[in-house]
Amino acid sequence: MPFLNIMVSKDVTKQQETAVKTKVGKAISVFPGKSESYLMVNIVPDCHLYFGGKNDTPCAIGELKIFGSSTREYYEKFTAEFCKIMEQELEIPQDKTYITYQGIENWGYNGFNF
Repeated sequence: MPFLNIMVSKDVTKQQETAVKTKVGKAISVFPGKSESYLMVNIVPDCHLYFGGKNDTPCAIGELKIFGSSTREYYEKFTAEFCKIMEQELEIPQDKTYITYQGIENWGYNGFNF
């Protein structure tokens, strides 16, 4: 049940959006028991993001919520993949990309809670 919210400070074409969605769908499997089959992704282009007080270089932030929690090892693996995807698909430098993680204790789905 992961949810990945991605906000970027530039326009995103449908082709880029699909490529990002596909690649993060594969990358989520670095977490044991997580797969694209339950991953929900939100991509928000053209955000008014400022990095270091400036908005002259594209930047991005991802927020990943997962049911339960994970270890630093898996967070680091996903961070590396996420930053690489942002750079390859959206031309956002890795040093202008953040991602945060939140473990969720209670998660509702399909009329019940896990």
